[in-house]
Amino acid sequence: MTVILLRHGVSTSNVGRTLAGRSPGVELTERGAEQAAAVADRLATLPIEHIASSPLLRCQRTVAPLAEKLGLEPDCDERLIEVDYGEWTGRPIGELLTEPLWKVVQAHASGAVFPGGEGLAQVQQRAVAAIRDIERTLAERAGRDVLWLACAHGDVIKSILADALGLHLDGFQRIAVEPASISVVRYGPMGPSVWKFNDTGADLSALAGVAPAPLAPGGEVSVAAGADNGNAGHRDSP
Repeated sequence: MTVILLRHGVSTSNVGRTLAGRSPGVELTERGAEQAAAVADRLATLPIEHIASSPLLRCQRTVAPLAEKLGLEPDCDERLIEVDYGEWTGRPIGELLTEPLWKVVQAHASGAVFPGGEGLAQVQQRAVAAIRDIERTLAERAGRDVLWLACAHGDVIKSILADALGLHLDGFQRIAVEPASISVVRYGPMGPSVWKFNDTGADLSALAGVAPAPLAPGGEVSVAAGADNGNAGHRDSP
């Protein structure tokens, strides 16, 4: 089984440099909508048979164009939802830099628990479980390899990739996951292998033949001018 991990496009919270978390109604920006359309064009030629998504609006908006092109109904999975940042939800990133927990998130993510929210170790556990459960269901249903897509959030995707890479969660901040980027993990009988990560390029034709600076919560990255995802000049938030 092969899963394409897609992060949602640029949101209003990204532009506002706040930690959206599970705040309701966080929309894609105009750029985010353009990214969603571009992702649909990139992926629509692939034999994707299933789409799973975080239930949050920014993920639903991101997968909608692709789902329409493929004639698929996205399956909302609560286990793919954004981190519950608790009391940090909605606060400016610049303000959070002064919090003692910030350093813990950077250097000891496995021990980080957000006040009134969940721990990053819990996030990884639920997210990896979701991917593995969906994999098993698709395998049992199809009786063969299936290419499918899961749309989620920065920290959620980074935790899945850390598991696939055999990387301790404390090192997951070394992984960059930009808005509208894709990462690809192949789950085989001997374990997972990572084929792509943080990819914002255009050519994904090879997937059609698939065989058996400190980062903040949410996977913020500084994007150079001219980058494919169009976020030059600011630091993203989830």
